Amino acid sequence: MNYHGYFGRGDRTVECCIIGTGGFGRSFLAQGLVVPGLSVRVAVDRTSAIAAECLRSVGIAEADIRECHTPDEARSAWDAGAFIAAGHYETVAALPVSVVVEATGNPEVGAHHAARAIEAGCHVALVSKEVDSVAGPGLADMAREAGVIVSPVDGDQPSLLIGLVTWAEILGLEIVCAGKSSEYDFVYDREAGTIECNGTVHDVPDFAGLARLGDAASPDMVARRSAATAALPQRAVPDLCEMTIVANACGMQPDRAELHCPIARIDEVPSILCEAADGGILKNTGVLDVFHCLREPGEISFAGGVFVVVRCRHEETWDLLRDKGHVLSRNGRTAMIFIPRHLLGMEAATTVFEIALRGVSSGAERPGHHVDLVAVADRDFPAGTRLDMGGHHHSIDGVSARMVPGARLAPQNPAPFYIASNRVLASDVKAGDPIRMSDLVLDDDSELLRLRREQDRRLADSKMTA
Repeated sequence: MNYHGYFGRGDRTVECCIIGTGGFGRSFLAQGLVVPGLSVRVAVDRTSAIAAECLRSVGIAEADIRECHTPDEARSAWDAGAFIAAGHYETVAALPVSVVVEATGNPEVGAHHAARAIEAGCHVALVSKEVDSVAGPGLADMAREAGVIVSPVDGDQPSLLIGLVTWAEILGLEIVCAGKSSEYDFVYDREAGTIECNGTVHDVPDFAGLARLGDAASPDMVARRSAATAALPQRAVPDLCEMTIVANACGMQPDRAELHCPIARIDEVPSILCEAADGGILKNTGVLDVFHCLREPGEISFAGGVFVVVRCRHEETWDLLRDKGHVLSRNGRTAMIFIPRHLLGMEAATTVFEIALRGVSSGAERPGHHVDLVAVADRDFPAGTRLDMGGHHHSIDGVSARMVPGARLAPQNPAPFYIASNRVLASDVKAGDPIRMSDLVLDDDSELLRLRREQDRRLADSKMTA
């Protein structure tokens, strides 16, 4: 595909506002300085000073930056051609911006920004997957009614995987499994007997002899590797959150609620993430999962990329492709096609152009509510406990996540993970039990809760009229 022809930008420039100037936001600002037809002059963070510092960090001169605290100040700075740093979206909401890129990663704040941007008549490139996992389908409907679009964002795995899945479907390929690698590789040093992951080195003496699948049975090898690396994190809420977005965009389900998350070398994936009848670990096909990329020092990384495992229907064709270096399973019945990268904000311009110039989402035209990401207690919690969310992975200590069939909010239904976050428990919860909506002290001022209830209402109304 020729992207120049696809976007047909001509002499048009798309004006953007970035909210959240962390890793994704900073990379988007930096790329915005060099992408033809993209203008990112507005940055919003917790304070105008933080946003201004980010603008300076990507090379924008101090003299060209204005810290603004009122809409009038923002408008004057805009008219003067300055870069604008603000501490609140409302300060800049009236500016003639086409696309708001929401990248705070904060479920409550992100929900507020997405709703206000739609009200302001702006498209929303929704990087904050936490919001999308709770109320993405409802937000997409709200935006459609307002004549704008809410979309997942290229540069992050959900949008990239949706693209790869739909590409495979267009080509008539049968998808056995689709997913991504976890954020951090498992780098095995066989001489030292260690695995490095996310900058931390772990002694794994029991991993000796497990570095290659060889002729071993996949389920057995997956189990042995998992046991040998029990000290390493093998489930991350963000991975399940991203797969929830893909599930709702593509109508897919996980093979198991917590995913399998096998530790696997790149060339082993189609031999492991396939049906048991083909020697793999899956009960079903057309499912979503994540793998931890196992490699040795100096070997290529999967870099948090995305993949589809597809059925090999025509033996001669796939023999030819194997000879060209494509990754097939040991028995040749499945193959993996993959994109071994995600480039954060460097790549987000394609989504910005897609929604602003072509009027389409990088995700589904109309995502459904197929899956919920829900919270499960890993230990006993007494009533009165606050479920504080924090850290890089936006996790809750002692709480894990599951992907379950989507359902409306109800007292006895499991609570979506990011609705449970930062709330106080109204009742005791036992280890292994889901945290239910009735277990939470709810705040009716919550924008995220309001958006989810609105989504439930919309879906109920659509079923009644169907």
